[in-house]
Order: sequence, then structure tokens, then C-alpha cells
Amino acid sequence: MQLSILDQSLARQPSEAPTALKETIEMARLAEMLGYHRFWLSEHHAFATVAGSAPEVLLAAVGAATERIRIGSGGIMLPHYSPYKVAEVFSLLSNLYPGRIDVGIGRAPGADMSTAVALATDGRPKFERFPELTEQLSHYLWDDNTRPVVSPRPQPGIPLWMLGSSADSAVLAAQRGLPYNLGLFINPQADHRLIGHYKQHFQPSELQPEPHAILTLSVFCADDEERAKALCLAHDLNLFRFFTGESDGRSLTPAEACAYPLGPREMAFIRSREDSRAVGTPAQVWEQINHLAQLHQADEIMAVTNMYYFEDRQRSFELLIESRQN
Repeated sequence: MQLSILDQSLARQPSEAPTALKETIEMARLAEMLGYHRFWLSEHHAFATVAGSAPEVLLAAVGAATERIRIGSGGIMLPHYSPYKVAEVFSLLSNLYPGRIDVGIGRAPGADMSTAVALATDGRPKFERFPELTEQLSHYLWDDNTRPVVSPRPQPGIPLWMLGSSADSAVLAAQRGLPYNLGLFINPQADHRLIGHYKQHFQPSELQPEPHAILTLSVFCADDEERAKALCLAHDLNLFRFFTGESDGRSLTPAEACAYPLGPREMAFIRSREDSRAVGTPAQVWEQINHLAQLHQADEIMAVTNMYYFEDRQRSFELLIESRQN
């Protein structure tokens, strides 16, 4: 099973965005050295501790820092943008790094609705037009005779990936003959039959004759189970505090998370995510990954490893690739 990485360029506090971006580039180098298949970058807006708001910009830096690994957007939130402009950006990237670029697109805002309104050029996000925008983007990326002409001309066969966490994206990916990425880390309650539905109803296309599905999930791997659980708890609490508006912009350290008084709300939030990720030692993590891959009928696993310390993230990816080889 192929293993890939989704990086979100998380900063420990808002002032550490430069460090977070440097860590993303260093992580891409490590991923290539370890033999990961892809390294994708997410798009989020108005998150004080998320530095990766423009994956198309960061991809240029990641491409320059690596040589072989596939790099891509996980993803571009297409309703915010002109499909023509997105095609130009990724055509340019495909000419900089031929044969290495994946274009992952999604319908979600990647932010709250007020931010989505601010991103829209006319103040009106175009979520309802996502299927139409997808068709326009594929036309600009793949057709030889577009008007206007995309400049520079795209390299042949740039893969267009459909990202999502609900049935709508699975259906659209199957209809369009696109590879599909299910974001289990976004929606831990995602129906385990979604990828099966996608594969059952897949309509072959010129670039994608067979269905291919990635399952993206959170992975917290450490040398011992106690450390892995502490790293996972810190992530859960920081995410909970952000969702509930209780965060002051600074992330809790693993030590602070372990001393945090857990109430009923925190416990319920943590329980809601427990069955959708892999946490523990390498053997435990690989067993959980295999279970989730089989349950969801995934062809590839993409790991999100949002640990507080960069060294822990590096170690997690080292252990994960070793566990597959063993």
C-alpha cells in the first residue's frame, strides 16, 4: 500500500508562521528521502496558527526543495477562484516540476462563511457551481484548443483529484472519472461505504481508466504508546479549543494537555474521533491503518500528523514507513 503525507503547516503560535513554513519544506525533503509517494499541502484561511493558506505558493518552494516526490494541493477550494486562473497556476507548476504535480480540488470553504465571502471576488461564494467549475478546470488543464489559451501550456496528463468527506464528492468523482481522496480526518463519521460507492459507479476517463481512492487520516506514531497518546491528546484539545472559541491562539504542549482538566464536552469530542485514526506504536498504528483501509476500501493512505513538536512529527513518519516495510 502506498503511503503519502498531507501537511498543514501548523504553527505553535501565530508568531511562528515562518518556522512552520520552514518545517513544511524540511518535512517534504524527509518524506522524499523516506520513500513516501506524495506530499500534499492543505488550504485553510483565517486560522491564526495555520500558515498554509496558499498551497499553490508553497508548492513552488516544496518543488524546488525536492526532486522526485509527487507534490500537490490537498486541496484548492475551487468555489473561491476562477478555474482559468487555477489552471494557469498549476500549468506553471507542471512546467517547473514535470510529472510531479497533483491538482486536488474541494468544495468546502476551508474557513468560516465570513471568510468565504471575503475570498469571493464579488462577495458571493460559488459552492453550488462546484460541478461546473470542476468541468471548466478540467477543460483548461486537458484540452488542446482552449479559449483563452492557458499560458504556459499545461504538461500532458496533469491529474485532477476530487477531495471530499461526504457523498456528494464521491458521486462527482465517479461521474467525472477522477481519482478520489476521502478526508476521514475532517469528518471522522464519514460513511465507510463512500469509497465503495465511488468505485461501483466509476465512469472510466481517458486519464483515469480505473478508480483510485486515497483515505486521509490522522496518524500519531511514537516509540511507545504513552507518548503517542499524549501527542494525540494535545492535538485533540487544541482542535477542540479552536472549534469552541476557547483558544487564545497558542497551542497547548503535550505536557499541558496531559494536565488539562477534561470535562464532558472534551471527552465527547475525543471519543467522536477515536475510531477514525491510528495512534500508538508502529505495530499498533499499522494494524489500525490496515483495518481502516480495508473498511473504507482505500488504495492508498495519506497521513496527517499534527504533533506539537517537529521532532515528534519527523519520528512519526520514520516509524510509519518502517512499520509498512516490516
